[in-house]
Amino acid sequence: MKSPNPEEHASFELAIRYGKEIDADLLMGTDPDADRLGVAVKNERNEYVVLTGNQLGALMLHYLLTQKKQQGILRKNGAVVKTIVTSEIGRAITESFGLQTFDTLTGFKFIGEKINEFEQSGEYQFQFGYEESYGYLIGDFVRDKDAVQSAVFVAEVAAYYKEQNKSLYDGLNDIFNEYGFYKESLHTITLKGKDGVEQINKIIDAFREEPLHSLGEENVTIIEDYQSSQRVHLHNSTVEESLAFPVSNVLKYHVENDTWFALRPSGTEPKAKFYFGVKGTSQEDSEERLQQVEKTVMDIVESVINQRI
Repeated sequence: MKSPNPEEHASFELAIRYGKEIDADLLMGTDPDADRLGVAVKNERNEYVVLTGNQLGALMLHYLLTQKKQQGILRKNGAVVKTIVTSEIGRAITESFGLQTFDTLTGFKFIGEKINEFEQSGEYQFQFGYEESYGYLIGDFVRDKDAVQSAVFVAEVAAYYKEQNKSLYDGLNDIFNEYGFYKESLHTITLKGKDGVEQINKIIDAFREEPLHSLGEENVTIIEDYQSSQRVHLHNSTVEESLAFPVSNVLKYHVENDTWFALRPSGTEPKAKFYFGVKGTSQEDSEERLQQVEKTVMDIVESVINQRI
């Protein structure tokens, strides 16, 4: 395998080959330090597909809150924590149980900090934390993403659906049918050389200095700039509010009809990351919406790069 990181779907190549031999219901893989967890399950065509971190997180979160509610142990002040680039389906699920969702910057340390805040204030009770890059936390005795407890928990979720003659894939479709067809993607561009970091910053600055007011036929409603710590509501006479986050070179655009995209530089490599999220009325609709927003944004990125060369 090229990489043992479950974020890379190629890491499941051998597992899928062996899974076909023994007709396995569930394939799980972690990275070497066992903090990230990835899962592959069979789809309606009996083919193995690797679930995204957002999809697996939705399955875990929905099952967790459902079981706690049925057992009468779901706290009224319960809270779920996710990063700003993690799917909004988590918020929809959490709100349906009457709980609150808190966002953090990317990096699981920020989720750990939020758990500590809850403990100090006593205002909220941590229920679940996760990020789109395959990091999950159920029990807060660990303050980082933990593939060990997550793997045990996912096996329980899979067993729950198997008792209903369903796979995890079926369970995911049940969630989509209830909450909407959320779909996300990540695009990464690498600009090497001594000018790479500067070029990446200029790309982000282009979206900051000349903000978009529409994306195709849909209007931009909110722009969050985590560098200036400001949230601007474009539809309401450009009302501004402060963002209570650490300063970071990140921009997030909220667009009509539950569409959003975010961009930030990598903290360790000469890369820029572009996150996209949509909500559709069907799998096909969400895929079409996602392709449209990806193309619009990445065309702008390409034009900025060409201008700088």
